[in-house]
Amino acid sequence: MTEHLTTGERVAWYRRRRGLSQEVLAGLVGRTTDWLSKAENNRIELDRLSVITSLASALDVSLGDLLAEPTLLESSSDAGGRTVPALREALMDYKQLTPLLGSPPDDEPPALEDLRAKVKEVLDAYQVSRYGRATRRLPLVLADALAASRSYSGREGEEAYAELALAYHSAAMVLGKVGESELAWIAADRGLAAAQRSGRSTVTGSLFRAVTQCLMATGRFAAAIQLVNDAAAVMQPDLGAASDEYLSVYGTLFLAGAMAAARAEDRMTTQTFLREADETARRLGADANHLWTAFGPTNVAIHRVATAGELGDIQIAADLGQRVDASRLPVERRVRHGLEVARALSSWNRTDEALVTLLDAERIGPEQVRHHYLSRQLVIGWIRGTRGRPSRAVADLAGRLGVVGGG
Repeated sequence: MTEHLTTGERVAWYRRRRGLSQEVLAGLVGRTTDWLSKAENNRIELDRLSVITSLASALDVSLGDLLAEPTLLESSSDAGGRTVPALREALMDYKQLTPLLGSPPDDEPPALEDLRAKVKEVLDAYQVSRYGRATRRLPLVLADALAASRSYSGREGEEAYAELALAYHSAAMVLGKVGESELAWIAADRGLAAAQRSGRSTVTGSLFRAVTQCLMATGRFAAAIQLVNDAAAVMQPDLGAASDEYLSVYGTLFLAGAMAAARAEDRMTTQTFLREADETARRLGADANHLWTAFGPTNVAIHRVATAGELGDIQIAADLGQRVDASRLPVERRVRHGLEVARALSSWNRTDEALVTLLDAERIGPEQVRHHYLSRQLVIGWIRGTRGRPSRAVADLAGRLGVVGGG
């Protein structure tokens, strides 16, 4: 019903449905009535997640409601239609809670080598922004990983739990990207429990990051910041002789924390976390992709751009963003960076450059662009800000994103 409204128009729609006046809602979020009126009428662009989160809280709706996030329940070329329900069924199956509730396996458990290959396949699919492919495979991968964790013991059992944790991690990441925050939370929570049983500190650290991202997705920025601090305290004693994989997981945790701090409008913590990530990247020495982190100096630079955008430092985000060469990073990172640069350029009234940047991102990661709120927000803003018909490029892009007013 609200999919084709701007974020401001959705605020107005939910405000009226709640029976709130502009004066009351503005007071709840610490803004003036004039500011809210301009936001609802698209004279002020709502492009900061911290502001949108406060409005969602005041309106008693989810962040996804205000962002109108699509999910893989909608059809897409790669998703193959209704793919999320199968993954939801797998995550909600009560037999996953404890082996006491399930029947003993009749077949031989999957070989650990085969399981590692399957988990790698879904994580690789995530990193190339093929969310439909990953989501289709995850229910079977999770079933195999659960069977392995209940069948093996000793070192093999620890390995099985590590793969189960990573499978849950991939589920949390994909579900978070397509707006299924509640399912993502379930996956991250179960993944962290499995990681702890694996005894692998790097896997546990990776799941700390997954939980942090789930907290951010639901607007719980302060809790995300606290988790990063707590998780870092757990990991710091082993930094002295840390492997590259350990350093990558540790550094990426601070990048997630920096985003949470920026969305909480906490500049000091944002910079503290970015410095810690930068020092870790310098120690690592180069960009790498240990445990699918894509961590290194370039990812730190990407997060400097993203946090600047969240904090409203648009000129910094635009200028720095165009200087970052993300071409050697995984597709998911490159597309995410492109979205941030497009947002900054658009806010700086450099719409033509923003459109080119967004189209470049869509070319390499169409699913990611389609499912991200920034893409739709930008296109809707361009259409509403154009007198007469939008350009063919904008109209075609709007059509691909399912935005009304496109073609």
